[in-house]
Amino acid sequence: MSIVDVALHVLVTLVAPPLLLGVINKTKAAFAGRVGPPLLQAYFDLARLFRKGSVFSATTTWVFRAGPIVALVAAAFAAMIVPYGARGAALSFAGDMILFAYLFALGRFFTVAAALDTGSAFEGMGGAREATFSVLAEPALFLGMMVLVRLTGSSSLATMLGGGLGGLWARSGASLVMVVASLLVVLLVECSRIPFDDPNTHLELTMIHEVMVLDHSGPLFGAVLYGAAIKLFVLGALVVRLALPIDTGVAVYDWGLFAAGMLGLAVAIGVTESVMARLRMRQIPSLLVGACLLSAFGIVLLAR
Repeated sequence: MSIVDVALHVLVTLVAPPLLLGVINKTKAAFAGRVGPPLLQAYFDLARLFRKGSVFSATTTWVFRAGPIVALVAAAFAAMIVPYGARGAALSFAGDMILFAYLFALGRFFTVAAALDTGSAFEGMGGAREATFSVLAEPALFLGMMVLVRLTGSSSLATMLGGGLGGLWARSGASLVMVVASLLVVLLVECSRIPFDDPNTHLELTMIHEVMVLDHSGPLFGAVLYGAAIKLFVLGALVVRLALPIDTGVAVYDWGLFAAGMLGLAVAIGVTESVMARLRMRQIPSLLVGACLLSAFGIVLLAR
């Protein structure tokens, strides 16, 4: 990547993620016949939270304070490994796909630990659910990546999602369709979206991610929201690159295609959340197992 591409990669990572939330909310509002919040509402919310003070329970320790920060830094670092469209990744090395997956695992671990540190039964319940679902989501992610490793012979995301991706679709399109479908499920569950979770719910007995951050306030809660937006953006970039493996060779067109793909993904998430209800808790593992099977079948189709 050129210096300009690296600078744009970092700038887009820091600035663009909250915009996806605005597009999702606008799409949901349009389906409901409402005007909805402003497109930039997520930016206003973050600015307000970062100006506020924080309230800490006497039962919490440094783990509670570290949770949102570690999750935010882990998501931002993972963003450096994922290619944005055809312009490559800011950081690349052999085996970085494993680091990519476990950066999110690190952020999840500290988020769950921060929830447990409050001593709240509700937050502990949310942490248990988050850990359970992640156990089923990680195999789907790794199996999907194994399909790309098998096709490209590389364990680096920059190579796996590089310029030859379009040719891989011509040879092994069926496997890649299954991987895209599997990663879409992983994106929805990892980012706590419908049908797995509802980011707007306030019913503790049905909450998963949101119940874990009930005690956070001020800048720490802003870090939680910002980190979640970056996580959605990064996983979305992975799906968009797989679904739109187009390399024009012109930086402006490549960045424009990537932006269009991300906006289209945000609209698709908004549509999904508008036409579907949240699944019952006991149905979620079945869908995650189905995502694992999709990626596994993708590997089977390559075994010839």
